[in-house]
Amino acid sequence: MIDPAFEANADGLRLALDALLSPGLAADIETLPDRLPEDGIGEVAALEHLAPIVLGGARRLGAAEAFAHMDPPTPWITWATTLWNASLNQNLLHPDVAPAARDLEQRVVHWLAPSFGMDGGHMTPGSTVANLTALWAARELRGIRTVVASAGAHLSVAKAAHILGLEFLCVSTDRNGAMDAAMLPADLSHTALVLTAGTTGAGAIDPLTLIGHAPWTHVDAAWAGALRLSDTHGSLLDGIESADSVAVSAHKWFFQPKESGLIFFRDTASAHDAVSFGGAYLAAPNVGVLGSHGAIAVPLLATLLAWGRTGLAERIERSMRLADTLWQRLEEHPQVALFAPQASGVILWRPRGAREPSDLLRTLPAGSTSLTHLDGKDWLRHVAANPCLDLELLWSHLKRALEQG
Repeated sequence: MIDPAFEANADGLRLALDALLSPGLAADIETLPDRLPEDGIGEVAALEHLAPIVLGGARRLGAAEAFAHMDPPTPWITWATTLWNASLNQNLLHPDVAPAARDLEQRVVHWLAPSFGMDGGHMTPGSTVANLTALWAARELRGIRTVVASAGAHLSVAKAAHILGLEFLCVSTDRNGAMDAAMLPADLSHTALVLTAGTTGAGAIDPLTLIGHAPWTHVDAAWAGALRLSDTHGSLLDGIESADSVAVSAHKWFFQPKESGLIFFRDTASAHDAVSFGGAYLAAPNVGVLGSHGAIAVPLLATLLAWGRTGLAERIERSMRLADTLWQRLEEHPQVALFAPQASGVILWRPRGAREPSDLLRTLPAGSTSLTHLDGKDWLRHVAANPCLDLELLWSHLKRALEQG
């Protein structure tokens, strides 16, 4: 039986592309029915109905003033390759279902692992799963019973410890938001030490000199890991090559669509063996937390092939220059108090005096600034995830908001 819903429809795909490229779409989500429709309206009508809702209702992460979160714009080559992925629906669980896609993932991991001193790994939907996978391997290979991380660590670390039945200990941070090494427990035996390279709140980088002080050291480099590919900023992560495992979120500074992450190991063969299961229906062991696993390497490999290391590094370095310039301007402004010097493209500041950051935030364009809470205070936050930022436009908004106070 021929079912046209499963065949390529050039007109429908062209309609989707036209909608993607059309500015100014907007519609209320309430135009959708409350209940599952008994009869469908057809693919073209569905696209026409959804385009203003999906495209018009989204935050534009590459907008001229977008500088608020660790969520970047994505290059158009990832849109095209994600469309390929959706049309093929590859499942890397079984070699028969995704012969090329499995090899492509191994290839992109092979390209990136040496930057971190690791010998391999695999892709995950993000660093939450990558952190869980690393601590699972640590438990199996080193008999880990305790996980130690800083108060600035991502919540996924405590989640992973809970899931794995491990004790979680939280270490306080210094005034810059990095782990305070003096507060580490004296006894780190049977411990996995988790260091963060680019905390979510402040972008702080924990002292990587602590690597090796515990039987297993994992570096959660979800945010700042991509700096390792930059000649200008790579030294910020010196020492990471001595870790046992490293997590990186490609859907941050590798500019990938969600969900795209990587877990790297220094001894991949042992780690993968420790976190693998077999099954009668499988032709190869299932490695890691996931069962079914999509071809998320394809957009990442395409981006790296298109840009090369230098092209990726240039966009990261451009983002860091924007952060440096904004930090300097804020430092020079008499009405601004800064949290700490920016370490990895994250800036925290607040207005001096009685004015609350949340009040000032309400006067700023959506997507330009976010709010976080550290050391008992609210802070306005900028994150250099958008290399397309118009700094002068953002600065004009910030100055105006400060002057209104």
